[in-house]
Amino acid sequence: MRITEIFHSIQGESSFAGLPCVFVRLTWCNLRCSWCDSEYTFTGGAEMSVDEVLEKVRGYGCKLVEITGGEPLVQKRECSELARRLCDEGYIVLIETGGSLDASVLDPRVIKILDVKCPGSGEAHKNYWANLERLNPRDEIKFVIKDRADFEYALGVIEKYRLDEREPQVLFSPVWGTVDLKDLAAWILESGARGRMQLQMHKYIWGPDVKGV
Repeated sequence: MRITEIFHSIQGESSFAGLPCVFVRLTWCNLRCSWCDSEYTFTGGAEMSVDEVLEKVRGYGCKLVEITGGEPLVQKRECSELARRLCDEGYIVLIETGGSLDASVLDPRVIKILDVKCPGSGEAHKNYWANLERLNPRDEIKFVIKDRADFEYALGVIEKYRLDEREPQVLFSPVWGTVDLKDLAAWILESGARGRMQLQMHKYIWGPDVKGV
């Protein structure tokens, strides 16, 4: 499998924010979101076997692992095998996926963080809606919000798929440096949306352009 980086850091997003986590960042992505902050994953990387990745992860002594990208499900077979074997070894495994590819291939023990694309990304037409109908109880749904139109789109998806009835609640994540955080907070309060506003904690700690943290 092709790997961009493996590192140990603080989880910056999701309901696991603030916890130590090992990140396995896979290379390649099938999307080109307008606000992407990981374009360096589109090419390059290094070939590693699943066994080599597991050995590297074990060395950190941390039981929370996130497989991310790029889009990890582009490497469907290898990603699925890695996730399954991590689960077999007792790790809590998160997989962040852009929501355009079928996530049902993943072991049901995996916690999917499904990023539903809003219009501001330029990729909303590629959402694979069947993913929302196959969610496991612990899976999380994220909307990256660029503007008010994105927020209204997210509310429509939440209503259609009854995502407001889920626990954990959906995540509203502002595009870094684009949305005024006070505005997003106000939209959530005004709408009565049952969702969690989240900030990318790692960017506030180390800055928006630092890799491997």
